[in-house]
Amino acid sequence: MEINTRLTRTLIIVFSMFIIGLVGYNTYLFYNQLKENERDKMEIFSKALGEMAETSNSELGLDESPLIIEVIRSNTTTPLILHTLKGDSYDLSNIPNGDQLSREEIEDMVEAFKQTNPPIETRYEGDVLNIIYYGNAPIITKVKYYPAAILLVIMLFVGFIYFFYQTTKSAEQNKLWAGMAKETAHQIGTPLSSLVGWTEILKAENTNPAYISEIEKDISRLQTITERFSKVGSKPKLEERDVVRETQLAYDYLKARTSKLIHFELELPEKKIPVMLNEQLFGWTVENLVKNGIDAMKGKGKISIKITEQSKTVTIHVTDTGKGIPKRDFKKIFTPGFTTKKRGWGLGLSLAKRIIEEYHEGNIKVLKSTLNVGTTMEIQLKRL
Repeated sequence: MEINTRLTRTLIIVFSMFIIGLVGYNTYLFYNQLKENERDKMEIFSKALGEMAETSNSELGLDESPLIIEVIRSNTTTPLILHTLKGDSYDLSNIPNGDQLSREEIEDMVEAFKQTNPPIETRYEGDVLNIIYYGNAPIITKVKYYPAAILLVIMLFVGFIYFFYQTTKSAEQNKLWAGMAKETAHQIGTPLSSLVGWTEILKAENTNPAYISEIEKDISRLQTITERFSKVGSKPKLEERDVVRETQLAYDYLKARTSKLIHFELELPEKKIPVMLNEQLFGWTVENLVKNGIDAMKGKGKISIKITEQSKTVTIHVTDTGKGIPKRDFKKIFTPGFTTKKRGWGLGLSLAKRIIEEYHEGNIKVLKSTLNVGTTMEIQLKRL
């Protein structure tokens, strides 16, 4: 399935590039043809000037040459500057507000036209009478930028399709998340209620209180898990909480239930930092990051949790001394189903991203990672 998807994408890209190349090539040919036609028109204009000079054998004057006037009138699109060397004068055609331009501005325009098209000289008996400078007609300018416009339209169209696809895919994933989470909470809730009932029966039977205490701890944990899944399945309620305290609680829980081969370090501010939180989901996120770090260290190493505050945000860093993450996978690890573990489902970090970014409007990312040295994950939340 994945191979077919990649092949389809490759074919679409190749076909799109072929279409763009074909349009560009044909536009290039059309553009050159228009330029040649424009050049021929200017050559005809130059020959008309030469013919008039030959027949009149006198100083050329535009006002006195009906043929030249007719030729100029036939050119209604190409911007043109006729430089008459004798008298050093300029006549402008098809240039907006040409009669209001200063000589310096006209000479600047001449230089620009020289860069666009080679000038054409009008000669009579070996002498240069006039020099014609001309730019591109509006249609040539439009054709010149036509490929870029086509490419922009194609890019916008592809972008729209991609956005629509991603939005649809995200909506489907959200529905799947919600459905799975609610169903999981429902499935756990049924035996959990039964376990609570059996605990009460065991108490009535005078069972060893130590056993009942351990069972109640497990029941409490299952209730927490059920509540977490139920909140993931719908928009959770956020309340003002001290992020320092909530992080401390998650740290205490994890440290008490982790191997002694894991060394924990905690660096917290000595004051409260209020943020809008759902404590169950935030605790779950911290647990996911720590457990991923422990897995990366193969059960032996150091986990560091640090909180720093900024003017508008608070940052939580979770650092491990594990195998590290390749830079190419920094974003992939948050994709549902992506995992490097043999028995992993690839859901933990995708859940963490959903919790932090969609529910808490924060940010979660791989801050830095070095292979065989360790990884630092970063959570950033808005503070009150």
